[in-house]
Parts: sequence; C-alpha cells; structure tokens
Amino acid sequence: MESLRELYRIGRGPSSSHTMGPERAARLFAERYPQADAFRAILYGSLAKTGAGHGTDRILVETLAPRPLEVVFDTVTARLPHENTLDLIALAKGEELGRLRVLSVGGGRIVAEGIPDAEAPRPYPVSTFAEIEEIVRAHRIRLWEYAVLVEGEEILSYLGEIWRTMRDCIERGLETEGVLPGGLEVQRRARSLYRRVHIDETPETRENREVCAYAFAVGEENAGGGRVATAPTCGAAGVLPAVLYYEQKKRRLPDETILHALATGGLIGNLIKTRASISGAECGCQAEVGTACAMAAAALAELYGLGLSEIEYAAEIAIEHHLGLTCDPICGLVQIPCIERGAVAAMRAKNAVNLSSFLADSRKLTLDAVIETMDKTGRDIAAAYRETSEGGLARLGLRRKGGE
Repeated sequence: MESLRELYRIGRGPSSSHTMGPERAARLFAERYPQADAFRAILYGSLAKTGAGHGTDRILVETLAPRPLEVVFDTVTARLPHENTLDLIALAKGEELGRLRVLSVGGGRIVAEGIPDAEAPRPYPVSTFAEIEEIVRAHRIRLWEYAVLVEGEEILSYLGEIWRTMRDCIERGLETEGVLPGGLEVQRRARSLYRRVHIDETPETRENREVCAYAFAVGEENAGGGRVATAPTCGAAGVLPAVLYYEQKKRRLPDETILHALATGGLIGNLIKTRASISGAECGCQAEVGTACAMAAAALAELYGLGLSEIEYAAEIAIEHHLGLTCDPICGLVQIPCIERGAVAAMRAKNAVNLSSFLADSRKLTLDAVIETMDKTGRDIAAAYRETSEGGLARLGLRRKGGE
C-alpha cells in the first residue's frame, strides 16, 4: 500500500479527481514544455460529463495561464483506461510539441507516464486487513503505531498539517454565509445549523446538530473552491473531520490523540483505495462517502480505545450500509446531494462504532470481504450512476435545465 501522504492531500475543491488531479497534471505538463505558446486539453468520461460543474476547465485555464488553453469535452469516446481520463497537448505556432494522457484516479492522485505520482512509494508490504492484523497482534501494538512503524515518526508531523487544514476548514465554514457558485443557488447552511438551538434540544440532538454542522462546513468550503484535505476525496472531505472535531471539543482531547485516530482511519482508507476504489467515477459514491464513513468509524473507535476487532467491525458496518450508493451530483456540482450526504455519513460513523462496541464478538463477515464486495458492487453500478450526472438525483438537474 502507498503512504498515508498519498491518501491525505491538501488542495482546492470542489473535487480531488476533477480539480486537484487535473491541476497537478497541468502544472507538471507545463513544466515539461516551457517553449509551448498554447495548450489543448481533451476531457473524457466523467471529466467530460461533469467537468464543467466541477470546474475542471476553469482550474486548467488558471493553471496554464497566461498561455491560452482550448478545452474539448469528449462525451463520446468509450473504453477508457479510467473514467477520469484527459489528454494534454502542448502547441507552438499551431504545431504539436507533445501530448500526455493522464488518469485522475481519485484523492488528488494522477497516473501518467513520467509523472512522479505514477511511481508513488509503497512502504506498506501488505494489502489486506488480515495481514495488518497479524502484524499488529504479533507486535502487540495499535493500528496507528503500525503506521508509525512503517512510515516513521515524521508521518505524525504530516498528519498534524492535515489536521490543522481540516480544523481550519471547519472553522471557516462555520463563519461563512452566502450562496455557493454554480447556478443552483444553494445557500450555505453550516453557520445557521451550528447556531440555531432547538427549543427542546437534548444532549443527543445537540450532538447531531453540531456534528452535522461541522460536516456541512467542510462540504460548503469544498463546494466553494476552498482549501480542504482529502479524506479520502474532496467530495467526502467533511465526514472524518466532523467526527474528530466534535470529539476533540467535547472531550478536550490533545492533537496527538487526534493524529493517532487519523492514522488509524487512514489505514482503512488505504485498504479500500488499494483493494477497491475511492473514485466516484469508478465505483459510485460508496467509494467516496462510504470510504469516508469507514475511515471516520475506525478513527472514532481508536479515540474510544476500542480493540482491533471493534475497529475492524466499525469500519465494516460503515461500508456495508453504503454499498451501492450512487454518485449523482446535480448539474455536476459537488453540492446536492453531496453536502448533506457527508453529514449523514458522519452520524452513521458514530452509529457504527456504537454497534461495534456491543456486537463485535458476534460478527460473521471480515473487513476484507466487504471491501471486495464494495469493489464488485461498484463495477456493477450502471455508468449513469457513477459521477456522470446522467442518472439518479442528477436527472432533476436535467429537468431544471429543460432536459428530459
């Protein structure tokens, strides 16, 4: 498995695969051809069908400026190597200097010939939870300690930067009002959700309201093109920090404890990324929000000091109950249903941990088996329900625009 640095990345929203990945690709491509006086980008698959809503064309133009860029949305070409495929072409006086095919595989990572991300280091010699469990039990250590054992103490410093980014994102989102860009006229609601106390509020409803407000804050910052940390993607970035931020405030936990939880959740995310996918274009929203929920559940279980079986079961429950979840953003914008979906997943992560703490000794499935099922389920989901804005709730956006 790759380093946690490849899973947790910092960048601008609204999409790790549609903005962060293409931005990195364009920057590296421009460095390769400094003599180019113009560029052309051809977007395929999900990038072509939802790139305008996600701002793919905008981020490419901004990254390659001041040199002009022609963006072509190719919604016809099929049999792609990945649903998020783009070709970058460098030009000089109208003649082609060179081109590069890039796959934006999720979480801000890109794969392309000659680009460093394609040779990302794989410090973990394992790819299943069963293998990790064997090592952890043999050494009598916790999951986060295994991450440190493999990656060194410096991984905690990196996770410290990730946590600061997550926390700052929540706090910015809680103070910002207005309408999100894109044309759906979606109002930012995190601030009012956080401050609006119900007349007969109980401790339980207050917890729900605050956790949801934190998830909304990140989702809205991401939708507005703000600075976020992938967990595992931009579109699902609010789930994990919402849960951890609430627990830190409630229990006055030191940052060090939060970093341990981030490492634990990161290992779960890495397993899913390795054995299945974290790309909504490949496997639907189960790959994004489902993975985020599993990461949050494992992280929360670590904060509670639960055992290895309970952590595994919490992550397993979280994935199980997102199986088949479609990726159907209206108008290709990471707003409806994405922002609310993150809040729901944050609460589901808490529920998964509660169930796990009581029932782990009676479970029948393994995390590895459920991850494999997630991958197969995602591949079976029709293309219209995998981040193409052609099916599911996305069809409401088509009607709003006068389509079918």
